[in-house]
Amino acid sequence: MDEFAYHESLVHPPLLRCAMSGKPPKSVFIGGGGELATAREVLRHKSVERVVMLDIDGKVIEVCKKFLPEWGGEKVTSDPRFELIISDAHAWMMETEEKFDVIIMDISDPIEAGPGIMLYTKEFYAHALTRLNMPGGVFVTQSGTADAVPPSHAGQGSADTSCYGPINNTLREVFDCVVPYSVNIPSFGGDWGYTMAFQAPPDRKGENTKVENEWKFAETEVIDKLIEQQIEGGADILKAYDGDAHKGLFALTKALRKMLQNDTRVMTRANPVFMY
Repeated sequence: MDEFAYHESLVHPPLLRCAMSGKPPKSVFIGGGGELATAREVLRHKSVERVVMLDIDGKVIEVCKKFLPEWGGEKVTSDPRFELIISDAHAWMMETEEKFDVIIMDISDPIEAGPGIMLYTKEFYAHALTRLNMPGGVFVTQSGTADAVPPSHAGQGSADTSCYGPINNTLREVFDCVVPYSVNIPSFGGDWGYTMAFQAPPDRKGENTKVENEWKFAETEVIDKLIEQQIEGGADILKAYDGDAHKGLFALTKALRKMLQNDTRVMTRANPVFMY
């Protein structure tokens, strides 16, 4: 089973980016994540003191605890740092006054019949920014398919069923620095996308691209050192992510980068973009 490729890629880059800023993450919010594997990876970080996970479906969590214990199971739910709330992540986040070092959105795709579309809008991202501890806070979301060789309809407006471009564009409306990345997940049938977003340090406003690139092109030794410092068990506990793999995650293909450049769609409450 290759779930580790998805979950390690979703969790460790943003938490290590937070640590790289000089403030190792202590508090983490997870939207969705009912399988518990996202929380499993977050709880590997030595600095983490509090994890709040919001999922709308308690039944999913119980089923996964019973039939997929290796994804996190009782070990996660019994961890004193972990708090599970069965509720709507959008409503909870819009009402809470709590702030977090990292916000992770491990939610369903933005499909028309699904519950998650409001969690991909400009309005939600703007609010999420206010729920991040600064400086150093990091937001990340799963972003759907991100094919290394995009299909012919990619970038064709309403005919494009990928939301990778719109999510990237929408986050850029709110955050200084936005870094899309991807990983191959065989059970998903191809490459899967993620998008990280964070603010440039106060003394480096206007250097957004340079700040992004310092993370994207971080040396292998820098990432490996962060892993050893931050993650219980170090590199040996991880199956997919390390300093070399980091370079692959952030080295998008030329075709995919061109697709992102050509896509201008932005997701708002009034004008959502649906994957299907």
